[in-house]
Amino acid sequence: YDNSEYSSCNSGERGLLHTWKGYSCSVTPERVLLSRPVLQAALGTRHGVLLVEGGQVYSFGEFPWKQSQVSEVGPLKPVLESSLSGQRVVAVAAGSFHSGAVTEDGGVHMWGENSFGQCGLSSLTVVSNPTPVAVLDPDTSPPHTIRVLELACGEQHSLALSAQHEVWAWGSGCQLGLVTTIFPVWKPQKVEHLAGRHVLQVACGAFHSLALVRCLPPQEARRPLPDKCGQCNQLLYTMTDKEDHVIISDSHYCPLGVELLDDGEARMEPGRSPPLRLQNYERRRTVAQNGEVLTTTDSDISAAGTDSDRTVGGMGGAGSQNSPYPDDQAVKEYLKKLSDTSLAEETAKMTKPPADSLDLLTSDLLPGVMPVTTSSALNSLVSSCASAVAERVVSTCEALSLKKRINCYYPGVGGVAGAPGGVPGGFPGGPAEERVRLEESMQGKKSCSTGDIREEEAEGLSRRLSLPGLLSQVSPRLLRRASRPRVRAVPLTPVGGLPEAGELLPSLQTEVWSWGRGEEGQLGHGDNLPRLQPLCIKCLSSKEVVLVAAGAHHSLALTAQSQVFSWGSNSSGQLGHMACPTTIPRLAKLSEGIRVWDVGAGAQHTLLLADGDCYQPILYYSGQQVREAAQDAPQDQTEGYSYTQQPVLLPFCMNLGYVSGVFAGGQSCVALADRNVTGFIASLHELAAAERKFYCKLSSVKNHILRPLLDLGENYSLGPASTVLLQSLARCYSRLCHLTGQHSTSLTANLRRRREVKSLVMLEHASIFLDTYNEYCCSVGNFLVMGGFQALAKPSLDFFGKCPELLQRLAESSEENIPLSDLLVALFYLPMRHLHEYGRLLLKLGTCFEVSSVDYQKLQDGCSKFEALALHLKRRRKEAEYTYHFWKSFPGKMTDSLRKPPRRLICESSNKALTLQNSGRFSVNWFILFNDALVHAQFSTHHVFPLATLWAKWLRSINQAVDKAMSGAGQSGSGAGQRAEPPISRTASYTFYKDSRLKEATYEGRWLAGKPNGRWVWYATGELYEGSFQDNMRHGHGMLRSGTLNSSSPSVFIGQWVHDKKTGYGVFDDITRYSVRLGGEKYMGMWQDDQRQGTGVIVTQFGLYYEGAFNNNKMQGTGVLLSEDNTTYEGEFSEDWTLNGKGVLTMANGDYFEGTFTGEWGSGLKVTGSFFKPNLYDSDGDKGRALGRLAVRPEEKWRAVFEECWMRLGCEAPGQGENQRAWENIAVALTTSRRELRDCPEMNLSPSHNLTLESLEFNPQQHVGPVTMEKYDRIRHYLIKACDTPLHPLGRLMETLVAVYRMTYVGVGANRRLLLQAVNEIMSYLARIFQLVRFLFPDLPEEGGVIPEPSSDPQDKKDSKCADTQLESPKPGKFWPVSVPVLGERTEVVSSTKDACFASATETLQQISTTFTPSDKLQVIQLTFEEITKEVVSSLEDSFLWSMDDLFPVFLYVVLRARIRNLGSEVSLIEDLMDPCVQHGEHGIMFTTLKACYYQIQHEKTT
Repeated sequence: YDNSEYSSCNSGERGLLHTWKGYSCSVTPERVLLSRPVLQAALGTRHGVLLVEGGQVYSFGEFPWKQSQVSEVGPLKPVLESSLSGQRVVAVAAGSFHSGAVTEDGGVHMWGENSFGQCGLSSLTVVSNPTPVAVLDPDTSPPHTIRVLELACGEQHSLALSAQHEVWAWGSGCQLGLVTTIFPVWKPQKVEHLAGRHVLQVACGAFHSLALVRCLPPQEARRPLPDKCGQCNQLLYTMTDKEDHVIISDSHYCPLGVELLDDGEARMEPGRSPPLRLQNYERRRTVAQNGEVLTTTDSDISAAGTDSDRTVGGMGGAGSQNSPYPDDQAVKEYLKKLSDTSLAEETAKMTKPPADSLDLLTSDLLPGVMPVTTSSALNSLVSSCASAVAERVVSTCEALSLKKRINCYYPGVGGVAGAPGGVPGGFPGGPAEERVRLEESMQGKKSCSTGDIREEEAEGLSRRLSLPGLLSQVSPRLLRRASRPRVRAVPLTPVGGLPEAGELLPSLQTEVWSWGRGEEGQLGHGDNLPRLQPLCIKCLSSKEVVLVAAGAHHSLALTAQSQVFSWGSNSSGQLGHMACPTTIPRLAKLSEGIRVWDVGAGAQHTLLLADGDCYQPILYYSGQQVREAAQDAPQDQTEGYSYTQQPVLLPFCMNLGYVSGVFAGGQSCVALADRNVTGFIASLHELAAAERKFYCKLSSVKNHILRPLLDLGENYSLGPASTVLLQSLARCYSRLCHLTGQHSTSLTANLRRRREVKSLVMLEHASIFLDTYNEYCCSVGNFLVMGGFQALAKPSLDFFGKCPELLQRLAESSEENIPLSDLLVALFYLPMRHLHEYGRLLLKLGTCFEVSSVDYQKLQDGCSKFEALALHLKRRRKEAEYTYHFWKSFPGKMTDSLRKPPRRLICESSNKALTLQNSGRFSVNWFILFNDALVHAQFSTHHVFPLATLWAKWLRSINQAVDKAMSGAGQSGSGAGQRAEPPISRTASYTFYKDSRLKEATYEGRWLAGKPNGRWVWYATGELYEGSFQDNMRHGHGMLRSGTLNSSSPSVFIGQWVHDKKTGYGVFDDITRYSVRLGGEKYMGMWQDDQRQGTGVIVTQFGLYYEGAFNNNKMQGTGVLLSEDNTTYEGEFSEDWTLNGKGVLTMANGDYFEGTFTGEWGSGLKVTGSFFKPNLYDSDGDKGRALGRLAVRPEEKWRAVFEECWMRLGCEAPGQGENQRAWENIAVALTTSRRELRDCPEMNLSPSHNLTLESLEFNPQQHVGPVTMEKYDRIRHYLIKACDTPLHPLGRLMETLVAVYRMTYVGVGANRRLLLQAVNEIMSYLARIFQLVRFLFPDLPEEGGVIPEPSSDPQDKKDSKCADTQLESPKPGKFWPVSVPVLGERTEVVSSTKDACFASATETLQQISTTFTPSDKLQVIQLTFEEITKEVVSSLEDSFLWSMDDLFPVFLYVVLRARIRNLGSEVSLIEDLMDPCVQHGEHGIMFTTLKACYYQIQHEKTT
């Protein structure tokens, strides 16, 4: 309980405690006066514990364990538990005769009766004062303390819920749920049967326990099941032969829940008094056969179990000869009788020994009282039935579509209880999750009680199947239903809840597990048998239980729909109903409209807190009336006492105030209430009550309306579109209903605990609610537009009848003779009205606070959001209805092609005059404006124009609609403040359908006056273009990928385009030119009109290299060709790879041919000429001339890239423009890019990137004058940041240059003969970039000039050095060079020359991007280390050896100065492909140092 803050109400009016006994009119609650508000109360048999604000604990009642202190205190004068002083207690619990407390740090303190170990302290029979109890996990070494969240106490045991949501138990009895037979259990032990599950709450009765558990995720819950129960050996599946079909059902539940040990005897610790034992008691089982009781001993069970094991695997073997049944008919009769609840109770009575001969402590542990039913004849019956069914299934499987649904029979794990190899509990060791999965499979459908709870979710629809009958023909009705296409069932409960809600809201997908003694039916499994370990109450699994409570011998479960299920002892009417049997959960009998939201359970009574007609809570009581004169009488003497047959209203409840919680125990009742001082408490209760009422209504609609409508949609032909939309509507409705249920549960929990505004999820996370309502409204509107409700009218009329009172009542409609379709529309739009209720209640809450307070502002903002959404959804409903009525009058031929679920009508020319200019006399033109398109209809034809690419000015409404579509206001805004005309420049996506050149191509990018213009993406089938457009044509620099897969296309071209054709320099990587001899090839050269024209270079995948002339897309003219083995041909070419003319062919060993050559390279050459074998000492250098002479010059490459950068700066040609205009264009580009990113949430920038953009808003060129060192540093930092972001023109230039460089020299282009060209290309980049920098900063000195150092004192120098970041340079020391060579002279290291430090090592490391193999990259790293060492050793002694502490800072400095692009990719490539043998050698250590530098850089960037 977090109660550190309270609202504006006075704390003296909060947490008021009232106590009373009984329910008669003469009962008057007594007020308990305490100095602080009470936060929680817990009641035992004759005592109670109170937790007050500040974490203090008070006790009242009888304290027989306090030997030297006051042993009895009246309830009106509680005493402080001083032993807990200094501890902040957050939760308390009370058992029958002991108490517990949980402190803020998760510690447990216990005190009271300890005879059975319920206080967890050994060697003590009573614990006088609160004493710490260690909850330790023995599986860890050393054992660590478990943090506890809450406690629950029974009569002889205690339970704790840990922060890991696991259950720990100590004390005595089977109600512990532990795998042990030695009692007491002094130390808390984990309940392993619940390990791996998420337990939400625990509760303790006198001798039984309850746990509220979150359901497992669907991927863990859905798994193959065995065919027999691993506990009781009964079949998990039964077959019933009906007249026209066979029903296969898996509604088996295990009465035991766990396997038993073979010896099965309870053992006590030495020194404890031995319990009474049942003498000469032999384990037996009793079954009814033809009215006769058959009894079999252990040997019979063992034999039957063996036969059962033999028949489980094959399922087709003959029946066992040891079967006690003479024929299959007897087995059928036995199955019928076994399903009867009365038989189960009678069997329990037969097998249960007399009560006086069995000790209370050990009676629950004797396995002999557990009936075990096992019969191999049962398996034989099912096997024979399955064989007969299989023949019929083969013939009708296709019609019934059961191939995917018959998953009943699996090779299961047979055997009887206590089979060899088992462990206590019946589960092998292993991880908790695996054990949970095994439990699920062994337990089957857990327990399936015979209650009246029959709601099945869609996930379980396939669990009960109908197969063709064994004795009759297939029903024609079944064949008719099977002939229709199967529609996938829609789960009406969202599996896993809402993903975005996460842990913000409580889970509704819960289960109730119980264990312990069950003689009163308090376990809820339909019998009176005990359970040694937790077992799920299956009939409560779909009831959304949010709270459990346990009385002495009865149990309660409260659901999110404000219903109360009760079971167990009903001797005093404490269950709230008089229905039988009481061994299964049944609804308490309450008047209609009473919604319970808190419960308390005492010894023989139940206390309910509920909503009535008004928002002030009311109290109901069911159970025994306590007589004042006989309050001290034993509780089991109830003869002559009056009691209730159903819950009765307590007349004094309205005088207590606003009750926030109720508690019960023994014969007492307690209520915590608040006074409504400022109206805050009343408003909070009103909000929670309204949400509970709204959820109950949504659930009624879901169960009584939506579920039948889904069945009608499957049985009647609604059309594929309407069926899919109905399923979507059901799915969205279920999400909204589930969210409302979670929210109502959260508000109820807020009432019980904090009662604060900051705990309201609807304020802190309003987007969850807004998005859910938006999605639901969209689904309802889509279904309405497509005529879904009209299509459902006739099936609904057949189902609901001609007097649909239920529909009218749920839709809150008072009109008479309203059409059924209109009723359905009103019903499904009803949730939208609740948004106004949200706004009203939040506004009402806001009036309780000061206008200047934070809470008031939060409530006002929340109110505005929900009111705005309510108005927006109201407009969307009108749009949907307007569109639906339009489609009803629209010509049918065009409806099918134009009618789409999200399309809404804005206006059309039949009611708004519009004519087409220059149209014919007899032409008919109809214009229809939708929210996404403009339709021009002529007779039977029509044309659709998407609004995003519509350029029209004929109507203001069209302009507003276009502008709304561009701004996104058509989806979620009101459209206020729209421009009169839409923008002429837009960004949109469009698919061409008429243009012969661009037909079926899609363009995504910038448009200007109706034509693609700018740099974006265009793609058609198999093609993707990313680059510049001008006048609807590719113009400028761009990249075109061709092929079926854009990510790994067969061909890629990157280069210059002119009027939609490749012209200029470009690189073409084409693996479609693959041949066995050549492989895929890459061309780097000049283009003209989509053909290779001019000089260029080709490299192939198999190592061939060609440079020379191209003409008409062919190698034609002079060229040089080199093979992988350095064989070289220089001469004339006529075709691709075809030699034709004079030339010289030089072998790898130096021999060469000189003459005339003809033929294709690689397939045979014809040579006419001379062969020369040079002298060994011949030094003729003509044969080894450098490559690159016939390639494109570096300054001619990528001219379009640099021209585009100059154009962005406002220059028509490089260097020709105004400096001031260039800076203005840079500011516009940055602002535009940031606005576009802000409008695209999926393209959010990182915080560091945002900081970079903010720093670029400063213009370092604003102060004109000579460049000083300070200004130079600002310019340098500006350029570094500008090149780091693609939103800056320089950054986009750098990104494009990196892309084209990698495109050229990566992959096939990673050829060693291209190294010189790559280096020259980089030098060309630098020269042209330097020209850009000189244009932007004209005050920079000429190349080679010196920037003078500013005259400053040493302190300024020190400050300037400190200004550099830690990663820029290592601290000066013995490894920092004192002087470095600059322009051939040794110069002292200053800030202007520090970049020259370790310059050779930096340049060496930069070559890592030009190498291809991991070994070459490792060699570059080694050379870098050698360069660093060479420079350091020159200033130190020769015997110097590196240590990593010294080497790492220096190497980090070199890595930073190298500024390697994609360093992480380089590191990953080396790590993945390096030879394992070098990982631990010198290369491996050097690579590890580089990897550490990369991680350090990443860490510095993020922090």
